[in-house]
Amino acid sequence: MKSPPMSDFSIPWVVSEGYAGLFSQAVGLAERAGLPHELRVLKPPAPWKWITARFWPDPLAKVAETIQAPFPPLLIGAGGMGGAVLAALRRSSLRVQVQNPRIDPARFDLVVVNHHDEMTGPNVIVTRTALHRVTPQRLAAEAERWRDHFAPYRRPLVAVLLGGSNGRYRLDRSVGAKLAADLAGMAQRDRVGIVVTPSRRTDPAVTELIREALRPHGGWVWDFLGDNPYFGMLALADMIVVTQDSVSMISEAAATPAPVMFAALPGSSRRQGIFLRMMMNEGRIRPFAGRFVQWPVAPLDDTLKAATEMRRRLGI
Repeated sequence: MKSPPMSDFSIPWVVSEGYAGLFSQAVGLAERAGLPHELRVLKPPAPWKWITARFWPDPLAKVAETIQAPFPPLLIGAGGMGGAVLAALRRSSLRVQVQNPRIDPARFDLVVVNHHDEMTGPNVIVTRTALHRVTPQRLAAEAERWRDHFAPYRRPLVAVLLGGSNGRYRLDRSVGAKLAADLAGMAQRDRVGIVVTPSRRTDPAVTELIREALRPHGGWVWDFLGDNPYFGMLALADMIVVTQDSVSMISEAAATPAPVMFAALPGSSRRQGIFLRMMMNEGRIRPFAGRFVQWPVAPLDDTLKAATEMRRRLGI
């Protein structure tokens, strides 16, 4: 059996399967708490990688390639797999779970969940938004880094964050064509610049439709080459449009000083509906209707609050 790399076992581990969105939330919590951290990516072998982790017998054995004693004093898990692994550990380490683990929360020292999870308890911290890594300091640094790159584009500047189809929402060619037309219409009517970043989940056909629609209007779509412009776009945008499938991207956009609009997609999700209604009631987001709109907003970010409360409750 291959051992994990040598570690300083006083440094907290961030434990999750290899999804950027999950790690971003757990790392964001650690960073805002001022904690160094080491990433531990869970890679169970077949057939366990296809089975929901809370049903695994002996979860630690399934990920022994990366999770072995000695364990650090603090572990932060994210998602269902991270939760199953942390719950299997002895109580010699403090265990903080990010997102609803779908198992008894009493098996953790703390659980940090979003308002739309509708979960409460004596060891539960509830946030309005997903945890993330967007901070005023990061935005200021990324604005300086990307200012020259985005300087040629018309102002006001609209940043568009694309998600993709999932089990609840659909962003296929037909939906992408409508969004492309709405963005092109906004560029023409409102004389705005538009810069777009697809995600790894975005259908390449949708990305190409939007690129072609914006080409006559001087729009720009990231092609996954070179450095990721995501934080630079958040930092420099005068308005942000996000497809509604991603609570994480909407939360990150809402942590900036820019108004945020969500592009509706076919489909439904009760949890997503709770989140969107709450954010609209806060005055932080509005539905996108193909126009550039601004209204008074302030950054909405519960990550620092959650990190501060975590340190207080755990005495760290």
